[in-house]
Amino acid sequence: MADVWHKQTKSTSAGSAVLDMDMEELNDRQSDLSDYEDQREPKERKNLADDLKERMKENVTQMVWQAGTQSAKRAWTLYGNIDILRPYFDVEPMEVQKRLLYSLIPIKPSDQRQQVPKELYGPSMVVLTLIAILLYQMKTAQHKVEEGTLIGSAIGVCFMYWFGASCIIWFLAYTCNVRIAMLQILSMMGYALFGHCIVLFLATVIHVGHDHLFFYSMWAIIGGLSTLKMATIIMSRSRGKTERLIVIGTIAALHLLFLLYLHFAYHTIVEEISDALNERLVPVPVQQEQVTEKVAQEIHESVQAD
Repeated sequence: MADVWHKQTKSTSAGSAVLDMDMEELNDRQSDLSDYEDQREPKERKNLADDLKERMKENVTQMVWQAGTQSAKRAWTLYGNIDILRPYFDVEPMEVQKRLLYSLIPIKPSDQRQQVPKELYGPSMVVLTLIAILLYQMKTAQHKVEEGTLIGSAIGVCFMYWFGASCIIWFLAYTCNVRIAMLQILSMMGYALFGHCIVLFLATVIHVGHDHLFFYSMWAIIGGLSTLKMATIIMSRSRGKTERLIVIGTIAALHLLFLLYLHFAYHTIVEEISDALNERLVPVPVQQEQVTEKVAQEIHESVQAD
């Protein structure tokens, strides 16, 4: 019996030892796995955070791109459509002729507002005509441009004055409570340049001497009429006296000084041209010595004939 119990105890002890060894191995493996998982968890978290950041960046860039393309398409459809500008250029030629004539005829101011058309066809044609006259004047005066071309400088000067002066007048009209829109100012300033076209053309073609008296007379008459026309328009659309004087004085200064600039900057007629024209019309005076020699020869020949 003792031997049997001893064998059983050995077998149980051996079995328990085997179980203990297996449990220790399992615990060691779990500890190793847990350590490995603990080491991998922060890396996986970092990868997930990076993926989320990249996805957010992609979504934000796509949203910004879509918003930009939509706004660009809207702007293109708004400003690139010809139908928007068509009403401002839809004018009959007879109506343009009347407006050109009325731009030199001042109307007595009254309580009623003078009608100013919101039209850009006539003013743009007037500006292009002024560019052509100025280009002819530059070529006649043998004007030279260091950078660019003559036509480029003429286009830049005329259009910059038209838009720049209109913007200045609009700002003053807005601050001085003058009831006039930007398109009406562009139309008014554009039609007023018709007087500049007349004065520059006549001063270029008809040039009397070098005293510019003819130009000053035309500048005072035609330039003054177009200035008075714009002044009456401003007076009919404003109430305060000081505001009227500010806007009208600015318009008169810009309008008349620009005409002086165009004349004296590009109308320097070369004296040789006028001298050549004078020599063709008036015979060159003969020197006194040649006259006396011819008279002496004629007297000598008549004496010999007798």
